[in-house]
Amino acid sequence: MIFDLLLEDLTEGKVLSVEVGLFWTAVTVEGVQGVRCGLAATHAQADHEHAEPAVKHAGELEGWKASDLAHLVHSTSSTEVAIGLATLNALLPEPAQKVTLAAEEYIARQGEDKRVALVGHFPFVDWLRSRVAQLWVLELKPRPGDTPSEQAAEIIPQADVLAITSSTLINGTFEQLFALRRADARVMLLGPSTPLSPRLFSLGIHVLSGSLVREVEAVRRCVRQGGNFRQLKRCGVELVTLEANL
Repeated sequence: MIFDLLLEDLTEGKVLSVEVGLFWTAVTVEGVQGVRCGLAATHAQADHEHAEPAVKHAGELEGWKASDLAHLVHSTSSTEVAIGLATLNALLPEPAQKVTLAAEEYIARQGEDKRVALVGHFPFVDWLRSRVAQLWVLELKPRPGDTPSEQAAEIIPQADVLAITSSTLINGTFEQLFALRRADARVMLLGPSTPLSPRLFSLGIHVLSGSLVREVEAVRRCVRQGGNFRQLKRCGVELVTLEANL
């Protein structure tokens, strides 16, 4: 649903580099906006090491048309999906109406007296828990205080605010989680992988909280060397938030 919408009017570009790091995947393209870099969370497929490759054309992707690489979002390999999503993020025009606001700050403001369901355990969970009326954290690998993701169908319809990690776009679970939302719930898609396109507001998503790469070479180098997002942010990534009807 989201990918089809974003691919409809994709601009063209040339792929300059594809880097699949330990935690993050970065794709750099040269297009109508100049040289841009997009990020997506790396989803490694260990079971592919001695079977089918996780990236079918590994070693050949640089020089591809960016639109062709972006279509990897429809791959059955989650590693390739991340490459496709990073390419999409590199090709999307920088939104004009955005605020420099981290996702946790927005959720805290919106959920001050509300019930919040957060899909994905983010580093700010402990900070956020004391700032909203109620917080459920749905997680595939639950930590203390989290709720197993198997309980999503029970929890999500109770939420006034639903915040879904953009990693669900890569593992293919976004649509089933999104479908569980209450009709009047405020919905946010968050995380550095988030496509910052206002077109997604037409689907019923109200807020997009993602990232823009400001220092391309420094971020690429950090990705190649296994940097986590805190390190990437220090190298030159800005967190921004878009709101429908801002």
